[in-house]
Amino acid sequence: MFENLSGRLQATLNQLRGAGRLTEPNMTQALREVRMALLEADVALPVVKAFIEQVKEQATGQDVLHSLTPGQAVIKIVNHELIQLLGATNDRLDLAVRPPAVILMVGLQGSGKTTTVVKVARLLREREGKTVLAASTDVYRPAAIEQLERLSASADVRFFPSRKDELPVEIATAVVAQARRELIDVVLIDTAGRLHIDDSMMQEIQALHSAVSPVETIFVADSTTGQDAVVTAKAFNDVLPLTGVILTKTDGDARGGAALSIRHVTGKPIKFLGTGESTDALEPFHPDRIASRILGMGDVLSIVEEAQRTTDLQQSEKLAKKISKGKGFDLEDFRAQLVQMENMGGISRLLDRLPGTGLLPEGVKGQVDDKQSTRLVAIINSMTAAERRFPAIIRGSRKRRIAKGSGTQVQDVNRLLKQFTQVHKMMKRVGKGGMKRMLRGIQGNLPGKF
Repeated sequence: MFENLSGRLQATLNQLRGAGRLTEPNMTQALREVRMALLEADVALPVVKAFIEQVKEQATGQDVLHSLTPGQAVIKIVNHELIQLLGATNDRLDLAVRPPAVILMVGLQGSGKTTTVVKVARLLREREGKTVLAASTDVYRPAAIEQLERLSASADVRFFPSRKDELPVEIATAVVAQARRELIDVVLIDTAGRLHIDDSMMQEIQALHSAVSPVETIFVADSTTGQDAVVTAKAFNDVLPLTGVILTKTDGDARGGAALSIRHVTGKPIKFLGTGESTDALEPFHPDRIASRILGMGDVLSIVEEAQRTTDLQQSEKLAKKISKGKGFDLEDFRAQLVQMENMGGISRLLDRLPGTGLLPEGVKGQVDDKQSTRLVAIINSMTAAERRFPAIIRGSRKRRIAKGSGTQVQDVNRLLKQFTQVHKMMKRVGKGGMKRMLRGIQGNLPGKF
């Protein structure tokens, strides 16, 4: 998300950074570029106007004009205003109530409500240690209840069975009653969506809300629909006391207009971003981190948190000791690193969070293919234990067998072995004390703070 906006803003602001001093003409031109970038990102016009006015008012102040680094000062202002536009702070789910805490999910059909219910349930269970019960009141869409049941099973989430011949309000009250009896912490209720807003839909959701008195009423919006998502969120907010928004399909949204508009228009915070199809592809929405990504300053904190959550520490320590003792880095170790990278969302997701990658040429970013690591893992899985430990024995007939077993070509096996050789050489340097030199090099290239 924000790829196009990020590139445009970074290029514009870098011109200001290079300017010795700020003048009215170069400031006007920069703000015009920022305005166009926001509009092209499908940000609502009132939001763009308010944002530009705020930046202009602060950027033309005496402290900025007479600053030794006026360009840096303007970037700091833009960063601050982006954070305010996105919501200032991360708004967590409010679960500080007498159990069960009821969360009602609402939105249009196709926005991803059912999948999001399971994603939130899994996140609460795995990261916050909550017991969760999920239920569907969607008695209209074919196989809606079955879909939630299937997804809940795949994510190890408890599912409350319901039937199409039941009334939505009856289902909702029954699941809350069961959760109360069984001392469940959180109840997640999936509601029926429509292709458009209609009176019957709104009346049903209002009845559900009155029946279960949810602590959180979350609007689930498809971010790829841009301003349509914002308009729909406002319509729901007019008839329901929404407490927050979850934006889905952000991995397929290059513009990000909905994320930049929805808080300003509805006054409701974005709680989470759906970043993929899998049930663990959900991340808390941190305005400061998102602003940092947009301006090309990266989001290292999220990388660290993801690594802590997904990394097998014992395996990593074992590998570190192995390398420090000068023992060989083999294909088994290489596979473990590839799998770990996949668990963190892949190389493309990592690139999105590293400082400065927003200005990489499209041709370079286009070469990043997360499916490549999956292919490499498949090739290594087709090898014998001896071949993984001693890659040098992999020659003609072995390569053909490995390629056939992994559904790839011999050229792919050769490419893997070449990549492994390069990584192996790097690991040998690390084992000989190169880690300190490598860290010093990285430290010297870290971007400066404001």
